[in-house]
Amino acid sequence: MKQNPIIRIIVKLLIPFIILFALYVQFHGDLGPGGGFQAGVIMAGVVVIYSLVYGSVAAEKLISFSFIRSLIPIGLLIYAGVGVCGLIRGRNYLDYSVLHTEASTGQHIGIFIVELAVFITVFATMTAIFYAFVERGRQKGEDVE
Repeated sequence: MKQNPIIRIIVKLLIPFIILFALYVQFHGDLGPGGGFQAGVIMAGVVVIYSLVYGSVAAEKLISFSFIRSLIPIGLLIYAGVGVCGLIRGRNYLDYSVLHTEASTGQHIGIFIVELAVFITVFATMTAIFYAFVERGRQKGEDVE
């Protein structure tokens, strides 16, 4: 499938739209269906599609496995950091109202940051799982390129 130029061109044209859709799902999540989990899975799907068409080596050159592994704790720390802000200010864990002088604005900011943290964590975790399967296939000698 990698050798088919039509598929390569179509995927190259579709990837920006898939990324745009993932961003739409991310930023629309606080107003309706969607959010960080769904957007993270969609964005990880971009890496999977790219890898299937252009090869796993090309995908890992684009986004390295070590970078993906470093994103997982970053997302978790962002999530936990928002929760700790509430505790530091004498409120409950994940009480977003402490993030701004107006409680409703603080709620919006908190939800945005938490959804961003979930997006980062889910994207990185799903991509890391995919890369782990690719690596396992390489170790078994399977053709994964």
